[in-house]
This record gives sequence, structure tokens and C-alpha cells, in this order.
Amino acid sequence: MNIGLRLAPQHRVFAAFALHAFAMGNIFPRMPDIKSAMGVAEGELGLSLIGLPLGTLITLTLAAPTLERIGFRRALLSVMPFVAVFYAIAVHATNPLIFFMLLIPIGMLIGCIEIMINVEADRTEKLIERRIMNRAHAFWSFGFFGAGLFGATMGHLGLSPQLHLALVIPLALLGIALLLGQYQPAPKRFEETGDANPKFAKPTKAILVLVGVTVSAMLLEGAGIDWSAIYMRNTFASGPFVAGAAVAIGALSQAITRFFVDDFIDQHSPSTVARLLIGGLLTGIVCVFFPLSPIVSLVGFALIGFGTSAIFPMAISAAARRTDRPAVINVASLVQIAFTVFLLGPPLLGAVAEHWGITWAFGIALPLVIFSFVTARALGEKSPQNATID
Repeated sequence: MNIGLRLAPQHRVFAAFALHAFAMGNIFPRMPDIKSAMGVAEGELGLSLIGLPLGTLITLTLAAPTLERIGFRRALLSVMPFVAVFYAIAVHATNPLIFFMLLIPIGMLIGCIEIMINVEADRTEKLIERRIMNRAHAFWSFGFFGAGLFGATMGHLGLSPQLHLALVIPLALLGIALLLGQYQPAPKRFEETGDANPKFAKPTKAILVLVGVTVSAMLLEGAGIDWSAIYMRNTFASGPFVAGAAVAIGALSQAITRFFVDDFIDQHSPSTVARLLIGGLLTGIVCVFFPLSPIVSLVGFALIGFGTSAIFPMAISAAARRTDRPAVINVASLVQIAFTVFLLGPPLLGAVAEHWGITWAFGIALPLVIFSFVTARALGEKSPQNATID
């Protein structure tokens, strides 16, 4: 039985991105409290966080054909609520090993959702004949901003991470029921005939080039999410609200940029826009690496949010529009690597932070930013509305 609000297809996609981000984002403003409760250093916390990318990599590699067979509606409505539920369980972990084990199933759920909502965004673009991929990711950032602000507020009010994450469950369930209750998947962009879809989403050479474009943005977006609150706490002895606000500010800057960037891409080109964003990303790294004041560092996190905003969505569009394989396979093969960088990189940066200082968790990414600038051409020098790539 269908329940909930009747929404246009693109609005349903926007809601899915926002709800996914809110469900998965509330834990990150509480990382300083989780770290203190476990009594561990950055390196140990970072190692425990590897559970997320491990689980994500499993499903991004294997799950695409299964999700197509089950159907996106049934799979999405079944999987999404459990992200909030499993996070509420994981936050009860008393040591890094238990935390690691509890994060693995969450990563698996996140991988499934990432495949479905990104492919659905691309298919909806075809259905309504209008670019929405970056705007869809804007709503992911708006959802993450809401999670960051809600988490910062809960920390400021003195609520424990356990109670805070428990409160997220009914909020997520209500949002899913209202906004996704009548979700129906869009038709496939291309008629997929011929050989059966491969069981493994193996990346092609062209997909690996797109990974090269996205790697710095994904690493620094993840670093901002995982470590910005701890950065503010360690560097400036900031309170819970200001530390949590660092997560929210980066997400808000990212959201606003994503919301308006599609028009600039249509007027110019994906590669041109990417190079502009990478320039902002570089400036943000400098602001964070040289911590002059809390305000300067918060501006740096805002610039990192700006710089990481649209590079990954543009790469998703480029992968989905290739005609060499089904869109779901190309998207999964890109996302499985890029999203693993997003999740695996920041935990490994915990070791860097522990031995060299928290500022190096951001500064060490500078060579990758330069590499992304060089490979940005792979996103396309022109921006036709419904281009396909052979």
C-alpha cells in the first residue's frame, strides 16, 4: 500500500538524497564525544572507522545486479530505515574493535543506497529531460547540514550520543514514510540488451580516469565530515556546538553550491566548473592547514564544502551516460572506488593526525588536488543536455 505525499519524480529523488544523508550524518558531530568515551587517540578511532568503507565496498562491488532484480522501490524502502537503527546500535560500542564490527553492516547498507539513488537521479534526468544530478546531491548536503546542526544542538544540550542517535530513528522513519511512501522508480535510460549484467562492477579504464578526477574531493569531503569537529576541539578547544558546526558549515556550503551549479555547467562545461571548484578546494586547505583563528578555519571548511560540491556528481553523470555497459554497472564501478576513498581515506588520516597533527589530515591531500585538476578534462569539455559517451 502506498502512503505519504504525492511528489514529482525529481522531488522524490531530492527527498531520498536528503533522508539518506540525515540518517547517516548524525553520528559525525558526536565524534569528539565518542572518541572521549572510548578513551582512544585519533589513530585508533580512525582504524575503527574502516568498518564503514569495508561494508560499503562489499555491496558496491556485488549488489548492483541484485538491487535491479529486487527492484529499487522494494530495496530502498527496506534498506534506508536500518541505517539510522544500526547507527543507534553502533554508538553503544565500548571499544574500537566493537565499533569497527558494528560499522560494517552500516557500510553495506550505505553502499546499496548510494547505487540506487544515484542511478535513480540519472534515470529521472532522462525522464524529465532536465539535469538534476548536482541538485540531487545538493539535497544530500542539505540533509547532512541538518544532521550536523541537529547533532551539534544535541551535544550542546548535553544529550548523550546514545540518546541522540536513538532520537534519529523515529525522525528518519517519519521522513521516509511521508516523502518516499509513493516512490516509483523511473524507467531505465537505455534499453539494456545483449549480455547479462556482470556480477562484479569491475571498473574500466574510462571509469578509473573519472576516479582520478574525484579522488581529492571525496577524500577531503570525508576528512571534513570525520575530522572537522575533532579539529576544532583539538586546535581551538571549541565547545560542542562550534565543533559540530564545522561539520554543518561544510555541508551547507556544499549544498548551496550544488543547488545552483547545474546552470553554470550548462553554460560552460563540466571540466571548466571542476577546475574552478578545485581552486576553491585548494584555498580551503590552506585556511585549515594554517589555523590562524576559529573563524578562518570555519571559512576553510566552507571552502572545502564548496570545492568538493559538484565534482563527484559530474563524474556520476559522465559514468551513467556511457553506453559501453548498463548505467547501474558503470555507476557502481565508479562509486565503489570513489565512495571507498570517501570513507576509507579519512580513517587512515587518523594515523596522520595522531603522529603529525590534525592539520596534516587535510594538508596531505594537496598532491591529489593537483592531480584532480590535471584530470578534470575527463568530465567533458562540452555539456550537451542528454549526451551519451561511448
